[in-house]
Amino acid sequence: MRMRPKKNRDKRMDLVKDLFAVLDENGYLNIKNSFGTDGLIDLEIGCGKGAFILGMSDKNPGSLFIAAELVPDVLMMAMEKIHRSGKQNVRFLHLNAENVDSVIPAGSVRNLYLNFSDPWPKKRNAKRRLTSPLFLEKYKKILSPNAKIIFKTDNKGLFDYSLETFTECGYTVTDVCFDLHGDPVFSKDNIETEYEKNFSAKGFLINCLTAFLK
Repeated sequence: MRMRPKKNRDKRMDLVKDLFAVLDENGYLNIKNSFGTDGLIDLEIGCGKGAFILGMSDKNPGSLFIAAELVPDVLMMAMEKIHRSGKQNVRFLHLNAENVDSVIPAGSVRNLYLNFSDPWPKKRNAKRRLTSPLFLEKYKKILSPNAKIIFKTDNKGLFDYSLETFTECGYTVTDVCFDLHGDPVFSKDNIETEYEKNFSAKGFLINCLTAFLK
């Protein structure tokens, strides 16, 4: 179900526009101009309303975070959340994940977070999954050496599919857990998304894994 357009969107977005990441003349993220310093970034694709990126920012004040979201009103709410917090190490992109390697500079991502991505359950839509081979090849272009992809989902079908595609595409998969919230080791440092908190409370099991290139 589509979200109803938010009232006063233009006015609200104008108040937080300084949180947008800066792009260079070729349309690529300019890290230094976005943050005032250079360095590798942590990227979340599909940041939702911003609970995860806010938690990560608070926990890792020395890291540089880029939060990407396709839905404008959802992006706006995430930006407002960061604006209220006063965090200075988060910037945002209005981004279709299909274009990630055309916007994020090569070798610039230290950690890539995929949290509760759309499962696209029908087989004909498999290529649209953010863990499909199409996307996993795109990520190879933007990941730095020894970078990690951290993936969480409540959809067991998508998780099983992803376990296969990561391996098929040359990634090493570690830290596999089929019940994140029920495992004291895995849940210790976990930062929840809004979606995760809601569905976990309803009894849904959360799956997670970490993947990196061999």
